[in-house]
Amino acid sequence: MNRVVVTGLGAITPIGNDVETFWSGLKEKKIGFGPITAFDTTEYKAKLAAEVKEFDAKQYMDAKTARRMERFSQFAVAAAKQALEDSGLNMETEDPYRVGVSVGSGIGSMQIIEKEHLKLMEKGPNRVNPLMVPLMISNMAAGNVSIQFGLKGKCIDVVTACASGTHCIGEAMRSIQHGEVDVMVAGGAEACITPLAVAGFSGLTALSTSEDPARASIPFDAERNGFVMGEGAGIVVLESLEHAKARGAKIYAELVGYGATCDAYHITSPAEDGSGAARAMINAMNDAGIAPEQIDYVNAHGTSTHHNDLFETKAIKLALGDHAKNVKINSTKSMIGHLLGAAGGVEFVTCVKSIEDGFVHATAGLTVNDPECDLDYTKGEGVEMDVKYAISNSLGFGGHNASLLVKKFEE
Repeated sequence: MNRVVVTGLGAITPIGNDVETFWSGLKEKKIGFGPITAFDTTEYKAKLAAEVKEFDAKQYMDAKTARRMERFSQFAVAAAKQALEDSGLNMETEDPYRVGVSVGSGIGSMQIIEKEHLKLMEKGPNRVNPLMVPLMISNMAAGNVSIQFGLKGKCIDVVTACASGTHCIGEAMRSIQHGEVDVMVAGGAEACITPLAVAGFSGLTALSTSEDPARASIPFDAERNGFVMGEGAGIVVLESLEHAKARGAKIYAELVGYGATCDAYHITSPAEDGSGAARAMINAMNDAGIAPEQIDYVNAHGTSTHHNDLFETKAIKLALGDHAKNVKINSTKSMIGHLLGAAGGVEFVTCVKSIEDGFVHATAGLTVNDPECDLDYTKGEGVEMDVKYAISNSLGFGGHNASLLVKKFEE
């Protein structure tokens, strides 16, 4: 089977609209939370979100193209453009049928649903935008990326709620391993800080009701009370080692393991013993042929909900055994919130940068220890350390678990 390497990175996030700004923000513990500006939150319990700031789609595509895309698709195309440029891939010399796309979105566009439903109710069915469906559906992030860059290979969108981005990268890895393609543009995109989405997640009591940005998304903290909704995209270029070397590409890291399971337990709560998430991590380690003791760092799903952080802690202990207490763990969501289907893409970029830079960022906002969350969550300040093996975890509603294992590249 082909070895799979990472050769390009792209990110649109609440703390920076490119990888370097985003990564610098993580190192500086910059938090991207503030009062929601997209709509009036007077009657809402959740007041804060992690919005992408100063994003101009026309920096990445022409104005007409931008108008035919909803925000989540614009984010996907922007991050994909960054990743492709970073990779140095020249599509004029590539076989387009050997370059594919695997970009997920958990929801697609809630904005267009809300807008067109209002038109339907007020003005009747004949006034609904004829492009509503292609603007709305979640696969359009992948579709638009392929159209924009002429990528004619396998084009998929794995929709597994908050695990979408991670599953998309994992399935892209498999596609390259099995020789279906040479290159995959993979990750996730999401943008649903909208009235209906915020009301819906609030109704589940999933969102933090804190109005203090410093105490809103506080994964593993005893005072955590829900996640802060974020938006953005994280996209990477994956390719076979042989293809990357043949074109002299810069190699950031090697993707060596992928594990996916389902809790088969509850539509929103993870399995209470952490067994499903643990098995995904174990499967990823088995895929890579390594022992738990070799793991240096876990980028946790770490949403800042009571259940997730407690059960994920149990999962890490189950998967890594006694070694769990020696591993650095953090939550990128402590600074950018929960990007839903895009979370896994952005957090995978974080793992790659951690390996490249030899740095594990702090879990910002973690100040009050929870006796039940008793591992090393990188409280306080980030740590300079050699990272050879890192795991990125994502858990989604429906019981979906996905883990990616990324390794420092060695010939």
